[in-house]
Amino acid sequence: MTRIALTGAGGNVGRALVDAFDDADEVLPFSHSEHDDLDSELLDVTDPDDVTEKLDNVDVVVHLAGASQPDAEWETVSETNIQGTKHVMDAAVENGIDRVVFASSNHAVGTYNAADGDPESMTIGYAQTVDADAPTRPDSFYGVSKAACEGLTKFYADSEGLEVVNVRIGWYMSEDDLREAVDGDGDPGKERFARALWLSPHDCRDVHEKAATVDLPENPVTVNAVSRNDARFHSITETMRLLGYEPRDNAAEVLDE
Repeated sequence: MTRIALTGAGGNVGRALVDAFDDADEVLPFSHSEHDDLDSELLDVTDPDDVTEKLDNVDVVVHLAGASQPDAEWETVSETNIQGTKHVMDAAVENGIDRVVFASSNHAVGTYNAADGDPESMTIGYAQTVDADAPTRPDSFYGVSKAACEGLTKFYADSEGLEVVNVRIGWYMSEDDLREAVDGDGDPGKERFARALWLSPHDCRDVHEKAATVDLPENPVTVNAVSRNDARFHSITETMRLLGYEPRDNAAEVLDE
């Protein structure tokens, strides 16, 4: 019997994952605020007592909650992302939770291939491959917070025996949003970034379902999560090998239709 708690269920990725776990017995969505179109329980990750009380009697936590904008201020990401993730990890230890899947970000390694200090653009020249074990090189305070949280989750994996999967999410968008991003202001760096980093709804669901449910050959695990884009420079070899990730979609195929 597997019960999965999903924090940040009201966000874009969270909404995609509410019905992604076909083999789970129950998925418990948590959100920071009420939503008319989402049946979720309120959870404030900055409140350790609230987190410990509500993240109980579950087997896995998929932790998405937090500030998600690359331009977020330090005060926001330090409290919500870093401290909030520590509260989730503490609750996992206290409540005997088996696994935490942490929603990291490409921005934790965003300085690789960056251009002009824009975290949502990239060089139009040679692009260095970014493997899953690449050292963190954040591109913003938001990226710093995700890199710090990866360190936190790995620490809890090593010190407390928690199973941990850090998923460095690319740019989650629908096909229509991908087309709009590429057709935007004609910036070749932004277009290349979108083509390389796109994570489709289908592939987002697949990678998170696998991260939450497969038997892990090692622990902790950190993987990249982008679709099988022709232009990708984040390696998904480890994602496929360690999680059995099966990406279906390709930005080039969508955009060249």
